[in-house]
Amino acid sequence: MKFSIEKNIILEGLNNVIRAISTKNVIPVLNGIKFELTSEGLYLTASDSELTIKVLIESKDIKQVTTTGGIVIQSKYILDIVRKMPSDVINFEVIDGLKIKIYTDNNQYNLNCLDINDYPDVKLEENKDPIIIKGDIFKTIINQTSFAISNQELRPILTGVNFKFTKDVLETVATDSYRLAKKNIKLNAEAEKDLEIVIPGKNIMELERIITDESDIEIHIFNNKALFKYKNIIFQTNLLSGNYPNTSNLIPSEFAYIVKVNKREFNDAIDRAALLTQGKDKNIVKMSLDNTKMVINSYASEIGKVEEQLTVETNNVEHLEISFSSKYMLEAIKTMGEEEILLLLNSDVKPLIIKSLTDESLIQLILPIKTY
Repeated sequence: MKFSIEKNIILEGLNNVIRAISTKNVIPVLNGIKFELTSEGLYLTASDSELTIKVLIESKDIKQVTTTGGIVIQSKYILDIVRKMPSDVINFEVIDGLKIKIYTDNNQYNLNCLDINDYPDVKLEENKDPIIIKGDIFKTIINQTSFAISNQELRPILTGVNFKFTKDVLETVATDSYRLAKKNIKLNAEAEKDLEIVIPGKNIMELERIITDESDIEIHIFNNKALFKYKNIIFQTNLLSGNYPNTSNLIPSEFAYIVKVNKREFNDAIDRAALLTQGKDKNIVKMSLDNTKMVINSYASEIGKVEEQLTVETNNVEHLEISFSSKYMLEAIKTMGEEEILLLLNSDVKPLIIKSLTDESLIQLILPIKTY
């Protein structure tokens, strides 16, 4: 294998596939990136057995191909080597079967490599009728939900994001049992059949980082895996096994308090009040409502207290106090795209809902925290 390629092209491909490399790989060859040069172009593949990413750099984007072939290059060094190369064009040449020379006119690296024949054969299957979603819409779905997944392995199913396809509607839910993020979108076409899958949160967040524009994403779903095709990238992830909890009954349908508040003012007030709770377990702040006056406060016995006042619109003049995690609230508010948001409440022990004034597709839920 011997070829020349522009630095920015190979760097983009490497940046995408290296997301599938895990520090926990027990199979040595999976610590490398598979380079496979054919008449179609250069295929780059990385995998940790649970996540596989494959990128095709088409032959038209390769400056010169002398000989085709393949090799597995250690991922630990290849990205930094390419990034720090002083020239815009980089040459790759396999020497003695298991070594590669990466060079420009003024410098060169000689690396020991791994045999491509030892690389596991990962099947990247496709359906004849994939579900298709615009890239920018899918990126938004992930951004508005994945932050709410659980980091605890006690309930593995909650470490993933739940995707439920019902006819022409996709419902996406993430929860760690203390908060919940839910996003619905309408698909351009009905799915061939109703489907429900749970994708590991860490994998779906890597996919979000790869998506850069509105180009279509094809979603191919199987019993234990899902494959996403986006431009020249194939992204395949294992699915989490088990039943995702039914969350539909967690969101109240009626509310005693409907509060309209300026998103930026509310965000900044919580952010400032949370300064005294940094380092605390739950970053608790208290919110008090008295007609149009909202007070956000926090207290730390060893530091002091802080109080923020806001003017809001509400349908209920009765006093209400509710405590919640400032971290959870700030992360939920961040997903809202409008200047004003709605806070929907019933009592100090019932879930607090955050919604947009006009976008019914997104719901954020936070459970209050008892402070007595």
